[in-house]
Amino acid sequence: MFNAAKDGTGLADDVDGRSTRWDAHNAQRRLEVLDAAIAAIEEESPKVGVKRIAERVGVPRPVVYRHFKDRADLDEQIRARIIESLMAELAPTLRPDGTVTEAIRHAVDTYLGWIDRHPRLHAFLGSPAHGKSRVVAGTKTAIAIQAGELFSAVLTRFGKDTGTAPSLAVGLVGFVDATVNRWLADKRRPFSGAELAEFLTISIWSLMDGHLRAQDVHIDPHRTVEDLLGEG
Repeated sequence: MFNAAKDGTGLADDVDGRSTRWDAHNAQRRLEVLDAAIAAIEEESPKVGVKRIAERVGVPRPVVYRHFKDRADLDEQIRARIIESLMAELAPTLRPDGTVTEAIRHAVDTYLGWIDRHPRLHAFLGSPAHGKSRVVAGTKTAIAIQAGELFSAVLTRFGKDTGTAPSLAVGLVGFVDATVNRWLADKRRPFSGAELAEFLTISIWSLMDGHLRAQDVHIDPHRTVEDLLGEG
């Protein structure tokens, strides 16, 4: 023990131990702040203030900012936490099963279902102030990439060029996002959520089918995805 103290090893271990515990404490506090922020948004408003978040955590407002660079950083990490919740439900639908139309409808229903249960979280993600959010843009890109890979796999199965797949996927993601946001913003709600889901399902398939037919690929939408990809 004397030798360890003499060469500084014991002291270094103590410092490292304290640093590790402090890092863990900070990480835990950040999660508490983010979870409190999400709860406040869900229950109160997408425009909830830092003071209200601090009250929920039970700390002074300045303590919240010790764990984030500024309000923009806090908001971005809140968005990342919200997207974790969304993708936990949506990601499995990007590995589809059932028939083609069933797979599309399942993905649509899952997305719309999450929005229906968390309207204020969705509003927070889509608010104008967050239009340039890197985490939101990155998530849309990731979804488009995965959708593009599925479309590429279908084209490859039929020996066709896959060059249009990424653009189609980006277009589909943008179409769904814009359509849902427009529907939510329309106070008249000219059609129901179920009708919106049906509209999106038909539209997504129509876009896919049109591009497939342009390459002389004709697919029965009632065919299973497994059979279509040759995984059976």
